Amino acid sequence: MPGSGAEADMSGPKRPRILHVGKYYPPHRGGMETHLRQLATALNEDVESKVIVANHNRSTGVEWRDGVEVTRLGRWFNLAGAPICPQMPRKIAVARADLVHLHVPNPAAVISLMASRYSGRIVVTWHSDIVRQKRLAKVFEPVMRTFIRRCSRVIVSSPNYVQSSDFLLDNQEKCRIIPFGIDVARFQKRGIGAVASIREKFGPRIVLAVGRLVYYKGIKFLLRAMPKVNGNLVIVGDGPLRSELEDEARSLGIAERVAFLSGIEDLVPYYQACDIFVLPSIARSEAFGIVQLEAMAAGKPVVNTLLSSGVPFVSVNGQTGFSVSPRDPEALGAALNRLFDEPDLRSRFGAAGRDRVIREFTLERMTSQTLSLYRELLHGSAWGGRPEPAWNRRDVASQIGAGANL
Repeated sequence: MPGSGAEADMSGPKRPRILHVGKYYPPHRGGMETHLRQLATALNEDVESKVIVANHNRSTGVEWRDGVEVTRLGRWFNLAGAPICPQMPRKIAVARADLVHLHVPNPAAVISLMASRYSGRIVVTWHSDIVRQKRLAKVFEPVMRTFIRRCSRVIVSSPNYVQSSDFLLDNQEKCRIIPFGIDVARFQKRGIGAVASIREKFGPRIVLAVGRLVYYKGIKFLLRAMPKVNGNLVIVGDGPLRSELEDEARSLGIAERVAFLSGIEDLVPYYQACDIFVLPSIARSEAFGIVQLEAMAAGKPVVNTLLSSGVPFVSVNGQTGFSVSPRDPEALGAALNRLFDEPDLRSRFGAAGRDRVIREFTLERMTSQTLSLYRELLHGSAWGGRPEPAWNRRDVASQIGAGANL
């Protein structure tokens, strides 16, 4: 288990208290939420993990999930997609954390942490830039620059994302590359009956896509590729664009070859049953694509897009699959057809993908590297380290005002 043994031993009677602050937490679906749960749970053997996130209503509650204390704060409303929880500054302040690990983008949580006057170490996991809400990004940039100066380290999931983000390039001396990881063994346990049932229902040639049905996932362009692909498409996920995408499938004359599925609790049989996995994302909001790791762990080739993010870093063009231009149905279709037509190539890419995940993207590796970072920052004291100066509330307000005037 990660963190066991001498290398990761944080010996002593007191484990450091690590407070994770995120947007939401499972069963809320999303890559950010899945990563937060996996990391907090895996770390909990070596540190005392606690989590603060938003609830989906105004009620506040505390629960235990896999040994981790999760506080879901009452959410009053959303602002540009970010949950606003007035209790968050106080909850951060009274948590008495030795280190706060904040998961962004989450502007309201950044401001809450600044307003809490917390004076310990801060680590940020940079899941993505603010991409679509350009006005919000411009207004918030002065606040974020003040905040990052106060932080100890910024975890980024790929070198690609650092090099393609102006903000991270300006702060690259604080960046630490720690790729996301998964429990590989989970995706290699074969449920023969479930796999056979999926192949009987949707086969024999299955393309699988997994993700929320939102603009940046690029499902519209995948649908437009399918008329020239001799195979069936299974889309697992839900979201605001579902009706529009179902209409698109009907207008393209492929509705009988496209299945929209939601509420699937166990994705493993779907990864194992498919022939090809595809991630047709079109924007940097797709910063990494953990679903690629899951498909690769199941031994499947991946077709992804050449985004200026970590997506092509995860599955490498010509090694574990094909990478094509975003928003290009013709290129998507050509890549899918070639993989269907060349079973030996599918097998070779799938095996290489599995090896790559085992080598570079395991949960154990991610956890070990994160623990090493914590040890580095909390070294030499009773897990407190030298306190950092707290923010002045007037300074925070002035930064927000400066951004609003840009």
